[in-house]
Amino acid sequence: MATPIMVFQLKLLLLIVFVVQFSAAKPPSLVDTFRSIIKPKADSTTWAVLVAGSKEYFNYRHQADICHAYQILKKGGLKDENIIVFMYDDIAHDPENPRPGVIINSPNGSDVYAGVPKDYTGESVTSANFYAVLLGNKTAVKGGSGKVVASKPKDRIFVYYADHGGPGLLGMPNMNTSDYIYANDFIQVLKTKHAGGTYDKMVIYVEACESGSIFQGLLPKNLNIYVTTASNADESSWGTYCPGLTPPPPPEFNTCLGDLYSISWMEDSDSKDLTHETLQQQYLRVKKRTLNNNSSEGSHVMHYGTLSIRKETVSNYQGSATRKISADPFHTFDTMGVINQRDVDLYLMRQKYERLTDGTQQKNDLLKKIKEITAYRAHLDSSVNMIKRYLLGSGDGPVRDEGSALVDDWDCLKFMVRTFETHCGSLTQYGMKHTRTFANICNSGITKKAMDEATKKSCSSFKKGQWDPATFG
Repeated sequence: MATPIMVFQLKLLLLIVFVVQFSAAKPPSLVDTFRSIIKPKADSTTWAVLVAGSKEYFNYRHQADICHAYQILKKGGLKDENIIVFMYDDIAHDPENPRPGVIINSPNGSDVYAGVPKDYTGESVTSANFYAVLLGNKTAVKGGSGKVVASKPKDRIFVYYADHGGPGLLGMPNMNTSDYIYANDFIQVLKTKHAGGTYDKMVIYVEACESGSIFQGLLPKNLNIYVTTASNADESSWGTYCPGLTPPPPPEFNTCLGDLYSISWMEDSDSKDLTHETLQQQYLRVKKRTLNNNSSEGSHVMHYGTLSIRKETVSNYQGSATRKISADPFHTFDTMGVINQRDVDLYLMRQKYERLTDGTQQKNDLLKKIKEITAYRAHLDSSVNMIKRYLLGSGDGPVRDEGSALVDDWDCLKFMVRTFETHCGSLTQYGMKHTRTFANICNSGITKKAMDEATKKSCSSFKKGQWDPATFG
């Protein structure tokens, strides 16, 4: 018969064994803990909308980015019926493409163009179609495949946009006043989508100059939407894998193959097990690389919205299928050679000009084009500065609180952009940087009549057709 002392000793021995076994066991990682708590519901679908907002060969990198993103999602197990692609589709077979029918996104990269769905191409790549697709409004779509995000309440959505931008707006291929993606319109679409209860959570990645201005002070934290952007509200984003820089593209390519923020998140997705990497971990890795080793030629990746979503694994939005993990050899480069997004076209033209033989007609024509673009950009800069002096004097307008939205009266900003383009010519992707000045004018309470008069006066000598903005970056 066991004595009380024997019972106590047995209990003590069992306790010691338990403690030893527990101590020896590997504690669950933070990621494993998150994975056990936050994972897609069994009957949920992941949708994706990929948007390249530019055209022309000198913008090769944007469509290359989008095509690469498609390949990542496809390998992750997303079905074509749930991936919607917007791309002008004019670079794969452009005469300047040294590999017809092929698009690459890194110097040693494979073809990322193969198999990409052509849902919305050419003139169908519009902001109106983008909004309709995201809202699942099939009747509002014009042209294209007609595919929309027909998501249900338990579904997740991944949105990736790559192109030029400016304070408060993003570009689209047609680059006219009526087709910019304005921040307030985009945010309203997101609010409408949320109010409809047709998704569980959404993640948005945006590659563009001043892309932070699209969400800063505008995106509510309660929409179950998590956003990361290539730059903050005040700085440019950067093209990379460009001729003459390190690492360069193959010698036959006279274009930049990718954008720094974009290739950073995609090369990270290619080289990691996404079921063990959180959105927060990817954000931090991309942020570090995009800052370009603290170089002045880099940008500050930002995030906005429902930050708790960053605890989820990347696989929840980019696919969880087992796939081959690859590693790009250029991951070893701490500092990438980069070009300001707005300067890429002229940079590439000058690179090409230097390689041409002196005295040839092609070289003379290219020099003429370079001079025309430079002159038009000088016209844009001087015109905006003159309008600013007329309306704001020597100041810049009221100082906004840090973290506030670009402007309160978005109709005023749109009016100012329309008025400028009517009297002074297209802003082009270069001139989109001036929308901050227009916003400051609106924030100062200047009347629309005064804006119209100042713009007419500033551009009184401008003659449409004097330059052809359709050929400019």
